[in-house]
Amino acid sequence: MMLQPSITLIGIENLALRKEDNRVRTGPSMCRNCGAIVGAGQTQCSVCGASTTGQSASQRPQVVSDRETIRFARAILARPYIFTIVLLMANIFIYMLMWQSSGLRLSLLEPFPHEVLEAYGAKLNFLINSQHQWWRLITPMFVHVNLLHLLVNMYSLWILGPYVEKLYGSAKFIVFWVLTGVGASIASYLTVTDTIPPLGPLGRFLFRPDLPSAGASGSLFGLVGILFAFGIKYRRELPEGFKRAFGTGLLPMILLNLFIGYIGSGIFDNAAHLGGLISGSILGFLVGYRRPGEKPNVAIFWRILQVLAIGVVAFSFAKVAQNFPREITVSSAPRTAQNQNATAANFVTFARVMNEAQDAFAEAVQGNTERVEAAIDGLNSAPHLDPQADELKETLKGLLIDAKNLKSPPATTEEKQPPAATRLKDLSDSFVAWSKAYNHWLSTAGKTYSGLKDLTIQQDNDNDPRK
Repeated sequence: MMLQPSITLIGIENLALRKEDNRVRTGPSMCRNCGAIVGAGQTQCSVCGASTTGQSASQRPQVVSDRETIRFARAILARPYIFTIVLLMANIFIYMLMWQSSGLRLSLLEPFPHEVLEAYGAKLNFLINSQHQWWRLITPMFVHVNLLHLLVNMYSLWILGPYVEKLYGSAKFIVFWVLTGVGASIASYLTVTDTIPPLGPLGRFLFRPDLPSAGASGSLFGLVGILFAFGIKYRRELPEGFKRAFGTGLLPMILLNLFIGYIGSGIFDNAAHLGGLISGSILGFLVGYRRPGEKPNVAIFWRILQVLAIGVVAFSFAKVAQNFPREITVSSAPRTAQNQNATAANFVTFARVMNEAQDAFAEAVQGNTERVEAAIDGLNSAPHLDPQADELKETLKGLLIDAKNLKSPPATTEEKQPPAATRLKDLSDSFVAWSKAYNHWLSTAGKTYSGLKDLTIQQDNDNDPRK
């Protein structure tokens, strides 16, 4: 019903142009630009070249093109976008719960503590691998680090979400949101490393340590990928206005966001962004959209997928509630200088204990095991900083025990052990790999603790047990 007025307007305009052309051909006229006399039937002034009809022939197709864009936009943009609003409210609701649990004052930039992010389902490879909490691949798309993070992502959802939902329908939109969010989480999961990232600058762009990863940006990049693929796939049937907005018209925005991610390597989870973008582009090329004038019939297949997607999200947050700690041990008081100094003191204590344990390990592989027990006791009493620090601590403890038993005889005469030289080489290789992971943690996560300037521990060659 909304198409008829547009067609009528174009028809009236064409009639007006024909009438104006007929008036020009009936006799001579005066050029509106320079005042020269224009002969009968001429549509262009021979003196200044101005059109005598008030509109050049090259401008008329542009009018028709703009009319087509308006007609297409009216047919698409009149559709509802209920689930975009539902997702907005869900993300804001989760943020309010996190803010209440954190006990922090409402701040634009202050991030939630790691304990709060973990409790509400942020992605952590350590928990996915050790406790099989696979639902952490789904919940991060509703969890945000701070208020600015939430506002930026929700503004982006408000801009992008209605376009995708109106073009493809609510059922496909929800499926797209969940699938691209999971694709982003899987990409992030696969690019976590405890060692120095390979591939130089590209490695630093993609790889990161196992820190809490959260945010809707993976799904948002997925929506961008869908619109990018949409503009390319349907470029032959889209009006000019939509061709300029989607498809290759999105490349500057995509490249700008990837460049920002490169500049902020270590802050942004760039692998998650790329995972969302790629998965969204694939979906955009595979799935068709609802053209103007088509009836809003949705295949039962997409309805089933929509229900499954909502069910998976609901089940994942039920697992969050099931594993939610009885008490999140985060101080309800604002973070003061005293709190920051206490965190820095814990880090210094942790680093000192780790250094002493490394010295004890180096002596143990040379035959002196006197300091091993004291080093293990020190590791047991070291303060907790984050899950990755705890994992590094436990690994070093195991290396100390192996070094202590390096030259001990087997428990039974029947037990066979590799030669001492082979065991020493294997233990040394394990320690070198651990050292790389520990030094990487010191240069990344270790520097995030307040009050620290540069406490990165530089290991000298004397600590290498192979020397």
